[in-house]
Amino acid sequence: MPERSPRPSRSRPPAASAARAKAEAIFERLAAARPDPHTELVYRDPFTLLVAVVLSAQATDASVNKATPALFAVAPTPQAMLALGEEGIREKIQTIGLYRSKAKNLAELCRTLVEEYGGRVPREREALEKLPGVGRKTANVVLNEAFGEPTIAVDTHVFRVANRTGLAPGKTPLEVEKKLHEVVPECFRKGAHHWLVLHGRYVCTARKPACPSCPIRDLCDHYARTVATAGGDAPAGKGGKGS
Repeated sequence: MPERSPRPSRSRPPAASAARAKAEAIFERLAAARPDPHTELVYRDPFTLLVAVVLSAQATDASVNKATPALFAVAPTPQAMLALGEEGIREKIQTIGLYRSKAKNLAELCRTLVEEYGGRVPREREALEKLPGVGRKTANVVLNEAFGEPTIAVDTHVFRVANRTGLAPGKTPLEVEKKLHEVVPECFRKGAHHWLVLHGRYVCTARKPACPSCPIRDLCDHYARTVATAGGDAPAGKGGKGS
């Protein structure tokens, strides 16, 4: 009887295993530094979160948080915001960038919520992305923060950190998002977006990343490629300065 050919191995390719191991190590450290990550936008419920995220496009969370208290005081529901109208919304958010187009989108968004969803924020991605002013990133934030789904929204901070560290390199936000879902362990997916956003906002900043104080610098492609080779601090946990 001829010998059977050996079954092909089902083990992960070395590169895939290494990428997952790197992701696990990164998120273990980010989780240790920030055990309870969450959005810095101030909100009360799924609706006010949705409004805040729409307003945060090309604006800082801090600027949104300065404007929304007055808006939510008079319009805490889709019905109330619809009654306030586009002009009324515009007056409340004029300190935020692109406030005219955002006011228009919010007025139409509230009309859609009232007329098609009984004033409730839908928890299905397809329905969310059909709302005026809502794209994939905003839908991912709402699904994650309001409804507990393990989605990973890719904003400018997440995109930068994923590429700079080599965690999930990609040319587009969608490509980065898909790669993150491939490598991030399930136990870290719910908080992954928040950990990466906060790390990008306060440590791995765009212009001058704080590599010496970064808890994951020994796992970072950027650090290995530019800082370490130029004679910078030793990697985290290796006995160099800043350990």
